[in-house]
Amino acid sequence: MKLAQWMKKTALLAAMATSFAVQAQDIKLGFNGDLSASPSAQSGRAGVLGIEAAIEDINAAGGVLGRKLTLVIRDDQSQPPKSIQNMSDLIDNEKVVAVLGPTNSGNALAWKHIPNQKKVVSMGMIGSGSDITKAMAPGADNYMFRVSMMDREQVAALVAYAIKSGAKKIGVMGETTGYGQGGVKDIVEILKLYNIEPVGVEKFAVSDTDMTSQLNKLKAAGADTLIVWAQGTPTGQLVRSMDKINYFPTTLTSWAADNITYFDAAGKTLAEKPIFMRTMADPVTPKQKKLYERTSSKLAAPSAFPFVVHGYDATLLLASAMRQAGSTDGAKMREALEDLKAPVDGVMKVYEKPFSKTDREGLTASDLAFIKWRDGKLVLYTDNVVKSLSAADIKK
Repeated sequence: MKLAQWMKKTALLAAMATSFAVQAQDIKLGFNGDLSASPSAQSGRAGVLGIEAAIEDINAAGGVLGRKLTLVIRDDQSQPPKSIQNMSDLIDNEKVVAVLGPTNSGNALAWKHIPNQKKVVSMGMIGSGSDITKAMAPGADNYMFRVSMMDREQVAALVAYAIKSGAKKIGVMGETTGYGQGGVKDIVEILKLYNIEPVGVEKFAVSDTDMTSQLNKLKAAGADTLIVWAQGTPTGQLVRSMDKINYFPTTLTSWAADNITYFDAAGKTLAEKPIFMRTMADPVTPKQKKLYERTSSKLAAPSAFPFVVHGYDATLLLASAMRQAGSTDGAKMREALEDLKAPVDGVMKVYEKPFSKTDREGLTASDLAFIKWRDGKLVLYTDNVVKSLSAADIKK
């Protein structure tokens, strides 16, 4: 064989081997969220458990496009600069095909431009800030999706509850993070839909332990209802502050009150004061019970289980998008998610066309329930107002 022919054939074989090796490479997913620092870190850890369980099940069934899924985890320690750095590292260096997370809404708002610029799907499964999934500009391709609560959906239902229960004067409180202030913005905007102005809007730091000054202002203003947006620990400190001045208006809070950090800060008795929303109280379906049995020993508390479910289902939806697209290309995955052809049988529910070009929310108000703490456990909450609420009562 002539040298030129031998070299040509060798180069062809090498190229084919490289191609096969690339095809056989694992498909990398990334997680970027708080696992260690903020009161919501336990939710991040629970979400990772769900992602890992889904990856295990998907790989056991043959993987995606003939390849196995793997997960690259980055802890952003609840710091926006660290979260931005993680996002760039996962996309540019680790070459992940999609990123799950974050834990904290403010961090997503800090880095959402990165996946949009680099055309990599971001699938939220914890952070609930309303603006996270909004397009960067009207009509722009949007790579942000979510399988979690959305603050505005919660706020709309809680405000409707307040109005229908006869609230006369509503006060608003929120922590100073992007999460807290985003929630406050939603609350004030939705109150305006009812032509209601809050009698006061107060804020506090996540690390604050005494909110009596802010509460006294709202008490003096005659607030009979408070709507509060904050993480678990500061919400717990808030109800302890209420106890200090014996001021217990009807209190409606973000879903962060489901966090064990809230319960620990508030204590068993005071923890029962607020009403809030979340996606479930306890695992009830066979799928939910099975997943709970697999993961419960690793949870900080049983109350974190919904984030396991969100992480699991978010991963199933990404896998479905890859299969439909026949590719891990970001633009093709985005297009597939916007028009999923086949239902995805998740743990939370069966997802039938959960997303569209304009809708990025896999869970909606119909997937949420009113919740309270009772005797140290989360339970479904109902009263005559909850029973009478209908879609027509909710403005958003």
